[in-house]
Amino acid sequence: MGESQQTAGRIEWAAAAECPSAAAASDGCPSAVAAADGCPSAEEAELLQRWNSLATGFRELTDQLLGDAQREVGLPPSLLEVLCFLATAPEQAAPMRLLAQTLGFSTAGTTGVVDRLAEAGLVERRPSSSDRRVTYAALTPQGRETATATARVFADSVRRRVVEPLGEEGFASFAGAFATLGLTGGDSCPGGAAAGNS
Repeated sequence: MGESQQTAGRIEWAAAAECPSAAAASDGCPSAVAAADGCPSAEEAELLQRWNSLATGFRELTDQLLGDAQREVGLPPSLLEVLCFLATAPEQAAPMRLLAQTLGFSTAGTTGVVDRLAEAGLVERRPSSSDRRVTYAALTPQGRETATATARVFADSVRRRVVEPLGEEGFASFAGAFATLGLTGGDSCPGGAAAGNS
């Protein structure tokens, strides 16, 4: 495959001058000819460009939603993600390891985020009653209030930025398409691994 570079999650293929297949494909040459020189065919390039646009757009939208919540609640995205996750977890608590796996944080990153939430009085650590090696992060009463406020801001932002432009049916179709791929997710707030930045 031709030379490529990774830029903020996008794959940008080499220019046409470096990839003869791009020029060949634009002149109506068969895709087999285009692929023979080791470069993506016109069909492959178009597919990748569409995917890049979708992935980039989703990241930008997620950043906007998290930004809305950050302005309203006053906490950085990584902390908001943990609050939202814990708000819907059983007994509003979860093992530290599960937080790291679900939200895409490193072990050190998870520890740092929980430390900051604990210092703010929003989360407390609890030992597991069945396994002394496991530590849980649990919402405090103040943490529950903040998580509820965050969820409401997210919901309002999703309605304004996504549902209204797409319409109820369009949004349902979009969500259904992701569900068809098995990408239903498990978070109550947008972001996930992308929200690992504080």
